[in-house]
Amino acid sequence: MRPKNIGIISLGCAKNLVDTEVLMKQLHGNRFRLTVDPPQGARLDAVIINTCGFILDARQESVDTILRYAEEKKQGNIRYLFVMGCLSQRYGTELQRELPEADGIFGVNQFREILARVGGDYRRELAGERILTTPSHYSYLKIAEGCNRKCSFCTIPFIRGKHISRSESSILEEARRLSRQGVRELNIISQDTTYYGLDRYGERRLPELLEKLAAVKGLDWIRLHYTYPDQFPLRVLEVMRNHPNICRYLDLPVQHIHSGILRSMRRGVTRRETLKLLDTIREKVPGVALRTTLITGYPGETEREYRELKDFVIRTGFDRLGVFTYSREEGTAAGRLPDTVPEKVKQERAGELMEIQQEISLKLNRDKIGTILNVILDRKEEGYYVGRTEFDSPEVDNEVLVRPGRSKLKAGEFYKVRITEAGHFDLTGEIVTG
Repeated sequence: MRPKNIGIISLGCAKNLVDTEVLMKQLHGNRFRLTVDPPQGARLDAVIINTCGFILDARQESVDTILRYAEEKKQGNIRYLFVMGCLSQRYGTELQRELPEADGIFGVNQFREILARVGGDYRRELAGERILTTPSHYSYLKIAEGCNRKCSFCTIPFIRGKHISRSESSILEEARRLSRQGVRELNIISQDTTYYGLDRYGERRLPELLEKLAAVKGLDWIRLHYTYPDQFPLRVLEVMRNHPNICRYLDLPVQHIHSGILRSMRRGVTRRETLKLLDTIREKVPGVALRTTLITGYPGETEREYRELKDFVIRTGFDRLGVFTYSREEGTAAGRLPDTVPEKVKQERAGELMEIQQEISLKLNRDKIGTILNVILDRKEEGYYVGRTEFDSPEVDNEVLVRPGRSKLKAGEFYKVRITEAGHFDLTGEIVTG
C-alpha cells in the first residue's frame, strides 16, 4: 500500500531542517499529504524522522523520538516508520538491529531511496526547491555540505563527508526564489561557511557571494552563521560594512581560548590569533554582535585552563554565547584521549560561564534602553508581539517583546521600536509612530 498521509519530524540543527524541507518538497510533488511534528495519537500512513547524531544529548533526543513513534506504530496510529539523517548515517547497522519497528533506515543524502520506499519518484524539476517550515519571512540558506576540517572532537566530517560548495549560481537562484516567496531574512549556513568556494573555485569566495546576495531584491537582512576563526576571510568585514542589508552579526565558534587546548582540538588557531581576529572584527565593523560557542571539560582542561577560558569570557564580552560540555565521540581523535574531567565538573564550569554571560547580556541590554531599534516581528504571544533585531538569529538569540498599543501589527514586517525595559536575554519596547 502506498502511504498518502506522511508525518515529518526534523531534529537537530538548521542544516538538518533544510534537508527536511527539501524532502518535503519532493514528497509534496508526489502528491503526499504532509503533517509537520504530528501530535500523539495522529492517524498517519507513515512517519519520517530526520535525526541528529552530533552530540550525546542530540542522539538521545533522536532515540527518544524514534521510540515514541515506534509506540505509536504499535498502537496502530501509524503504519510505517522511517528514520533518516545523521544518527542513521552514523549508527545505521545498530539502529536496524535495535529498532525492528523501523521500516527503513536511511542516511543523510538518501532522498531518492526514501522516495522510492514510500512509492514516490525523485522529481528533477523540483531540485533546489523546499517547503519552508519556518515563518514565511525568514529562511535558512545552505551554501555547502560537509566539512574538511579535522577538529578532534567532531564527528561531522565522517557523517556528512568532505566539504562541497554549491555553485554560486544555484545559491543566487535559490535566494531569488525565496525572496519571491516573501522571505525577507536569509540566514546563511553550512558546516564551515568561511571555507565556501575553496574546493570549487580554488579560493575562499564568501565575500563575493555576499556581494551578490546583498543585491537580491527583497532581502532586508542577510546573516552569517558558522564562520570559523581559522583563515577567516577578512574582506567579509568590508562587505558587511558596505551593505546595510548584511546584518552586523557574526557567529564565530571559538570553542576555547587556551592555546594548548586549541592545539589538541586541532582548531588551527592560537589564543593570540583568536584575540587579534576578534579585535579586527570589532574595529572594522563597529557595533557588530558576536556570537560564539565554547566547550568545557575537554580532555586535559585543568582548573588553570578553565580559569583562562573564564577570564576570556569576562574580558571579551560576547553579545551571545552558548556552552557545551565535552562528550567523548567514538572515532574522533579526542575520543582516544583520557576523559580527565568529571561530568559534574564539566557541568559546573558550563553553568558558571553561562551565569557570567547572563550578567554580560543584562548589561548590554540595559545599554539599549532608550534607543530605537529596527525589529522584525516573528509572532504574537501572550499579549505581546515577539520580534528580533539584526543582532539576533532566530530561535537561539535574544528577542524583543513589543507592546501592541493601538496599532495593528503584522508578523514579518519591520517596525521601529523604542526599548523601554531590559532583562537578561530579552528587551521590551513600544512602537515608534510618526
